Amino acid sequence: MRLDQFLKASRLIKQRSAAKRACDAGLVEVLGRKAKAGTEIRVGDELTLNLRDRCLVVRVLEVPRGNVSKEQARHLYETLEERHVSAF
Repeated sequence: MRLDQFLKASRLIKQRSAAKRACDAGLVEVLGRKAKAGTEIRVGDELTLNLRDRCLVVRVLEVPRGNVSKEQARHLYETLEERHVSAF
């Protein structure tokens, strides 16, 4: 599954277009490397999202095969680290 699709399906980012913009801006990393929206995601990959005032590191637990419910989305990843970043 593409990175931008996973970010939307997991509800880490609410819209696929916003996920693509975040990837294009270099705000998303997969296994420590800046990733494009079309990067293929696999179980076990670590994603780092640098969004607004927080940095979120998650591990992919499951790659869905289509649309998922809100409840299922919570089980697609585990949060490894979350820190708030100041604007200064």
